[in-house]
Amino acid sequence: MDDRYSLEYRPATIRHGSGVVAALEDELDRRGRSRALVVTGSTVGSTPAVVDPVTAGIGGHLTGVFDEVGAGKRLGTACVAAEQVQAWNVDALVSLGGGSSLDAAKIVSVLAAHDDARAAAERMAEQKRITVPNGPLTDIFAVPTTLPGADLSQGAGVTLSMDTGDVPASERPSGGVSDPRLMPEAVFHDPALLAETPTDVLSRSAMNGFDKGVEMLYAREHTPITDGTAIRGLRLLQGSLPELPDAPSESALSAALRGIAATQYGVSTPRTYRASIIHSFGHALSQNYPIQQGVAHAIAAPHVLTYLFERVDGRRDLLAEAFDVDAEGPEAAAEAVVDAVADVRDGLELPAQLRTVEDAEKTDFPQLAQAVIDDSFMAAAPAGLDADQAGIESVFAAMW
Repeated sequence: MDDRYSLEYRPATIRHGSGVVAALEDELDRRGRSRALVVTGSTVGSTPAVVDPVTAGIGGHLTGVFDEVGAGKRLGTACVAAEQVQAWNVDALVSLGGGSSLDAAKIVSVLAAHDDARAAAERMAEQKRITVPNGPLTDIFAVPTTLPGADLSQGAGVTLSMDTGDVPASERPSGGVSDPRLMPEAVFHDPALLAETPTDVLSRSAMNGFDKGVEMLYAREHTPITDGTAIRGLRLLQGSLPELPDAPSESALSAALRGIAATQYGVSTPRTYRASIIHSFGHALSQNYPIQQGVAHAIAAPHVLTYLFERVDGRRDLLAEAFDVDAEGPEAAAEAVVDAVADVRDGLELPAQLRTVEDAEKTDFPQLAQAVIDDSFMAAAPAGLDADQAGIESVFAAMW
């Protein structure tokens, strides 16, 4: 038995609790930062119940609020913010909102580290590649208002276009970046802010974060440490996520945030990202249809797990332990895990069939299957899984 493993991980400081954003100024002071720019989207930026506690928490260290981030995470938009960082001598970025705001803040940090942010952005757009310069980057402090589990990550994605407008998802040239310096310095998990997020938005994002915990257990670079946090996180999420669609209590929101923190702990480390085949299917769907990543996961996850368990063990015993299902034998365990994931999906009131997605056609299956096979996250798939075109197409047929 080969029990060797490696885990190099320096996560953000996590502050959890209702009203915890009031400690933003203290955290900035502790790290010697005094000029903070809030990076967020227009919806959050125009919602006083969300943005006001954050700006108040930053206090006299606030230099401004940049509220132009869109779902497309355009490179051109990040460039505008980076120019503000340079002009105002900003030394801290406070991302406020969902995964798009956090990704945008990371790209802003990268661009602002170049002598000429606009020239750097234009070069990256032309080369279709994000380049991170040597030296320090602007520190990031994350205040998530959704649950995709992106805030303990050193990676980010962006649409590689200088245009600040929007185009269909299938036409967006996208790029990613990963660097330990992009791990947030601190994360503020505040249930009071989460309570202001529309429940449908919470549900969609939660499915994405939930699936990170599922995949942490069978991803190729699993470790005993990430096994433990993922199991604990999945138990918290299994109990709390079904409450999200119906005016969730603060205790449910707190449990969901604690579960997301546990399931994403260690997912993003140097040279390794512990998300796998479900995320590859999610990318294929969200990059070809006008759907959010969490919706793509909701449709795909149970069928992807069925496919996985038909071909490899997939550490189904640990997944069964996480979902506290009593099943005798490997086949029963696999079936119980798939049912548990589907139950969470249904509890979140998310779509279950691909046919409900706008523009989806059965004739797309070959193209979608190739996108899954080519996706970089497939490198983390369990050992022994041979993802062939016909097999992947059969998964899309099952989810139709």
